[in-house]
Amino acid sequence: MNNGSYGQLERRFARIADLNAAARTVRWYSLTYGPPGGEASRGHQLATLGGLAHELLIAPEAAEALATAETEEPWQAANLREMRRQHRAAVAVPAELVEAKARAVSRAQAVWHAARPQGDFAAFLPALREVVERTREEAQIKGEARGLAPYDALLDIYDPGRRNEDVTAMFEELEAVLPGAIDRVRGGPKPPGPEGPRDGLERLARRMMAMLGLEERHVRLDESAHPFSTGERDDVRITTRYSGPPGEALMGVLHESGHALYTRGLPGDWARQPVGRNRGMTAHESQSLSIEMQACRSRAFAVHYARLLEEEFGAEGAWEQERLYGVLTHVEPGLIRVEADEVSYPLHIAVRHRCETALISGELDPGDLPDAFDDAVESLLGIRPPGPREGCMQDIHWSGGSFGYFPTYTLGALMAAQLAEAMRAALPGLDQEIEQGNFKPLVGWLREKVHSRGCFDASSDGLVEQATGRPLDTGAFLRHVRERYLR
Repeated sequence: MNNGSYGQLERRFARIADLNAAARTVRWYSLTYGPPGGEASRGHQLATLGGLAHELLIAPEAAEALATAETEEPWQAANLREMRRQHRAAVAVPAELVEAKARAVSRAQAVWHAARPQGDFAAFLPALREVVERTREEAQIKGEARGLAPYDALLDIYDPGRRNEDVTAMFEELEAVLPGAIDRVRGGPKPPGPEGPRDGLERLARRMMAMLGLEERHVRLDESAHPFSTGERDDVRITTRYSGPPGEALMGVLHESGHALYTRGLPGDWARQPVGRNRGMTAHESQSLSIEMQACRSRAFAVHYARLLEEEFGAEGAWEQERLYGVLTHVEPGLIRVEADEVSYPLHIAVRHRCETALISGELDPGDLPDAFDDAVESLLGIRPPGPREGCMQDIHWSGGSFGYFPTYTLGALMAAQLAEAMRAALPGLDQEIEQGNFKPLVGWLREKVHSRGCFDASSDGLVEQATGRPLDTGAFLRHVRERYLR
C-alpha cells in the first residue's frame, strides 16, 4: 500500500524524467548533427530544460509530499528512497546556479570542439575556468548540505555512496602493481589491427550490435568526436569515431553497446521513475567493460571475431586467431585514454583523478592544468604529452562539468572483473558460447544480476555484493590481469 503523497510523487518525477530525457536528446544532437552556429540556441534550451526540472524537484509541494509519503511495497520504497536522495542533492542548489552551469558547459563544449584539434589551451581556458568555478560552487553547496567534502559531493552524483578516501585507496593498490605489470608485458608499437573501408566497418559494427541483441528499432549508431552512449530504455543512441585505427572503432562500438544493453535492460515497469534508472556510472561502466574487455578481448571472442572479419572483408584479409588475440590484448603505454590498453587504462584515470581533485579543492589553478596533467602522465605512464591536444584537452568531460566522473571508469573495470568471476562460475561453458558468437547466456546473466535491478540497491556496492557476494575491491581485477597478461 501507498498513500496519496506517493502517487503524486510518481507523477512529478515522471515529468522530471521527461525533461531530463529531452535535455539528453538536445546534447546528443549537439554532439552529432547540430551545426556549430546553433550552439548558443541549444545552450538556452538546455538551461531552460534543466531549470524546469530543477524547479519541479525543489518545489515546496515536492518537499511536502516527500515528508508524508509512505509505502510498504519494496520497489516503491526504493523509488521513494531515490526520490529523497535526488531532492536532498538538488534542494541546496539555487536554480540560477543550475542554469549558469548549463550555459557555461554549453559554451565550454563548443570551444573545446573548436580548440582541441590545434591544442589551443589558451582559447579554451576562459571557458574551462568558468565551468570549474561553477562546479566548485555546486560542490561546496552540496557538500555543506550533506556534511561531505566538496569532491565527495561530486563523486556521489555519479556513484552514490562512494567516497574519495575509498577511491584513493583502491587507486593506490592499482598504482602499486600496474606499472610493474606493464614493464613485464609491454609490446612496443602496436601491430596493425583489422583494416577495411569505412562502410564495411560500419556494417560490421551493426552486425556486432545485433550479435549482442541490440535491435535497430530501439538503438541507433552515429559518429561523434568522442564515442558515447545516451538515451532512454526504448530509445538508445550510441556513437563511435572512425578517425582512429579501424579496429578501435569496432571496439568502441562494443564498449558503447555494453552501455546500451544496460539501458535497454532497465526495469520497464519503472521507466520514468528514479528507481528505474541505472545505479550510477560505476555500474554503467562495468557493463560496457563486461562486453568490451571481459568478453570481446578474450581468446574465445578472437575466434568469432576472425570469422566476422573474413565474412566482411574477404579471405585476403583473414586474420589468424592468435595474432588477432595479440592485437586485442597488446599492452604499451600511450597518450590517448580512449585508445589505452586494459592494463594502462587505470593509470590514465589516476592522472585525471589527481588533477580534478586538485582543481576542485583549489590547489590547482585551471591555467596550470596542462603542466600538472603532463607531470602526472610522465610519473605514472613514463611518457610525456607533446601538447594539450594529447594531454589535458583530449577528453570532453571537464568541458562538460563532469568532475567526479572519471574515477567511475576504473571502478567500473574493477566491478566488471568481479562480475565476470561470478558469471564464469555460474556459466562454466561461457567461453564456448562466445566462440560461436552466442552472447545470450552472458547478456541474460547480466540482465538478471544487474540491468533489471535498476536502482533497487542503494549503491553500486550493494548491487555488486548481491551479484558476487562481496562489495567492490581490486582483487578480481588484479587476478584478471595476472591471468590474461602475466601467465
